[in-house]
Amino acid sequence: MTTAAAGPAEVDVAIIGAGMAGTTLATVLGNAGRKVALIDPHRVHHDEFRAEKIGMDQMRLFEKLGLDATLKRLVTPMTDIHVFRLGQLFAREKKWEYAFSYGALINGLRDALPPQVPLTVGKVAEVSTGPDRQRLVLTDGAVIDARLLVVATGYSEAVRRAIGVERIELSKAHSMAMGFDLAISPKECPYQAVTSYGKRAAERIAYISVFPIGNKMRANVFLYRNLAESWTKAFREAPQKMLCELMPEIAAQCGNFEVTGPVDVRQVSLTKTQGHRRDGVVFVGDAFWTTCPTPGIGIGRVMTDIHQLCTVHIPQWLETPGMTADKINAFYDDPIKVASDEEGMRVSIYAKQITTETGLEWRVRRLRNNTARQLMIIGRKVRHLGLRREPGMA
Repeated sequence: MTTAAAGPAEVDVAIIGAGMAGTTLATVLGNAGRKVALIDPHRVHHDEFRAEKIGMDQMRLFEKLGLDATLKRLVTPMTDIHVFRLGQLFAREKKWEYAFSYGALINGLRDALPPQVPLTVGKVAEVSTGPDRQRLVLTDGAVIDARLLVVATGYSEAVRRAIGVERIELSKAHSMAMGFDLAISPKECPYQAVTSYGKRAAERIAYISVFPIGNKMRANVFLYRNLAESWTKAFREAPQKMLCELMPEIAAQCGNFEVTGPVDVRQVSLTKTQGHRRDGVVFVGDAFWTTCPTPGIGIGRVMTDIHQLCTVHIPQWLETPGMTADKINAFYDDPIKVASDEEGMRVSIYAKQITTETGLEWRVRRLRNNTARQLMIIGRKVRHLGLRREPGMA
């Protein structure tokens, strides 16, 4: 990857934010021959606890954009996940999943930027948008003039405030994710990967996921608590003790949850953007709509945004003069994007309700689901017992 002290004076598309959304968008547009300025305050993305695993559906979205070969060099693949429910082995899923450290992944994607798309390291001081041209002034005085401005700044508010849009909280402190390294190595762990679901609504734990990243085992816990709770403080101080008590069925296989290093914590609120339908600028990914990481749909939603922009909307927008709100609105009203956003919000809310709600409706739903799962577990045990007895039968 190359860097630039200041981006090109005039470009087709200026992108603020070189995270997952911004870097992949810049790469695809650059490879298509568009003049792009990618701006970020930091040359190297800092260590940050965010998404650490994707599935095959998300990988296919990268494949559609021609980025799968780059991504696969940066991830640890796995194909064998032991799933525990109700304290028992429920299923052994044979499916592709890919794990990564978020900061390392973003830096790898930045290193793979095409040479015609240098990373402009700098902070945006002023933003002017309009129906024809968008003007950015960086803190070092550099000026970037673009036909289209894409805001891919995630949760950052500075650029949003400069443009004049507002973030609305739909569910404050909706969920929380914790991440930490285990002392056990992938070679020592009898399972390639494990997913173990919480057993009781009172615990407010959705599940723990244990998986390899390179030569270490990583654990993510998804739950519905907040940073101020005494439970959260107790967990951060003694994660091994609490996990062994909560999930003894897999503790031994996971090295009794001995933890190395700190417990990273990330609180997530569900949000949406208001006042975004305007000339010249489009908001993507978490800068537009924030969903919960627990259902595992966040990166898929981000990459759906990028796919629709790259393959449908930006090529059409650049074919004709101007960049009015009428053009931009075609992206926000795109049925594929709308369905992706709405499904992300729906499953974010449902996942919390089915895990934590104590009303009669939700107790009945959990009872129904757990009864069906218990019957499946019993059926698997009966089949396994039958297979063990069969060789000795006459």
